[in-house]
Amino acid sequence: MYNDKLSFNADGKFRIMQIADVQEGARVSPDTLRLIDLAIRKERPELVVFTGDQIYGVHPSFYMGDKRELTKNTVKTIAEAVNKHGIPFAVTFGNHDDQSGLSNAEQSDIYASFPFCVRTEYRSEDDKGSFRIPLYSEEKHIFDIYLIDSNGQSITGEYLPVSKEQITWFLSEQEKARENGKYTNGIVFQHIPVPEFYDILKPSAFYKKGAVEAFRTHKGEFYTLPEDILKNGGFMGESPAIPDKNSGEFAALKKNKNILALIVGHDHINSFVGEKDGIRLIYTQCAGFNVYGPGLKRGVRIIELDKNDTSTFRTHTLTYGELTDEPLSAPLKEFMLTHIPTSMEQVKRLAAISIAAGTVFCACAACYFLKKK
Repeated sequence: MYNDKLSFNADGKFRIMQIADVQEGARVSPDTLRLIDLAIRKERPELVVFTGDQIYGVHPSFYMGDKRELTKNTVKTIAEAVNKHGIPFAVTFGNHDDQSGLSNAEQSDIYASFPFCVRTEYRSEDDKGSFRIPLYSEEKHIFDIYLIDSNGQSITGEYLPVSKEQITWFLSEQEKARENGKYTNGIVFQHIPVPEFYDILKPSAFYKKGAVEAFRTHKGEFYTLPEDILKNGGFMGESPAIPDKNSGEFAALKKNKNILALIVGHDHINSFVGEKDGIRLIYTQCAGFNVYGPGLKRGVRIIELDKNDTSTFRTHTLTYGELTDEPLSAPLKEFMLTHIPTSMEQVKRLAAISIAAGTVFCACAACYFLKKK
C-alpha cells in the first residue's frame, strides 16, 4: 500500500483521473484495459480514483466457478491495470461491487495489497471506501480529496443515500483538515449522485430533443440538459438514478463553503458538468465495455488542480474514440450494449408499447379481413 504523501508536481499541478463504472465480470474486457492504459499513458496523472462499480457482481461469468475467487481475480486485474504504471490509485465502491459475495471491505484489502494503492485512515472496518486524502505542496497541506462509499440498494430496489453516520464522519474530517483556522478546499468522489443533481437539469416535454424520462421520485417527468452544459460537451442519455431519500449530504458539502465539486459515476451514459450553490456537480461516463454504455464515448475524466489557486480546477474527459482508432475486440457485443434499455422501467415501458402496438395491429388486421368478407 502506498504510504507516501501525495504532492503537487514540479509544475505546481496535480492531475486526478477518475475511472467510473468499469463494472467487469470474471473476464475483463481487453477494450476496458486498453482504454485505461491509453488514458494513463497520455495524461500521466498524479492519482487515479475508481469511483465504484469496479465489479458487476451479478454478471453471469461469476457463476461459472467459485464466485469469491473469480471476484478476487477481477479485482486484481483492475488494480494491476493502474499499478503497473507506478501511479497511485484510490478506490471507493458502488451498488454492484459486493454482489458476487466478496464484501467491499474484503475487496478494499485486496486493492490495498498493491504497492501503489492509496488508502488513508478509513471511516470504519465496515466502510473502508470512505476516507480523506490530503495533498501537499512543499510539506504544506493545501487540499483534500474525499472518497465516500455511497452504499448500495435496499431489498425493494431503491438506492440508499449516504448515511447520517457518514455525513458526521465527513464533517469531522473537515475539522481535522483545517489549517490556520481555515477549512481546506477539497473535492468529493462517490458513486451515486445526490438528489440535487436534478436541480441543474431543465424540465422538458417528452418530445423535446434530448429529453430523458425520469423514474421513482421523479416518475412521469422528463428533463434535458441546459444549453450551456451541452455547449461544453455534456451529454445525458438517462435520468439521474438518485436515492429515494435525501439524507442531507449536499447540505453538508455546502456547510463550510470549501468543497468545490461532487464527482460521480453510476449512470453510464451521462457525462456533464453543472453547478449548484457554488459546487460543481459532475457526471462521468462509464469506462467498462462489458456493460451498457455510450459507445466509443466510454472514457475517463481528468481533474487538474493548481497549487497557486486551489479555489478552482479544470476538467475534461478522454474517450476511447479520441484515444485510439484500434477496432474493438467485440464490436457486435458493444453495439448491443450501446442500444439496450438502461433500466427495468425502460424495459417495462418498451414491453407495454410493444403490447399496445401488437394489439392495435391485430385489431386493424381483424377489421381488414372482416371487411374483405
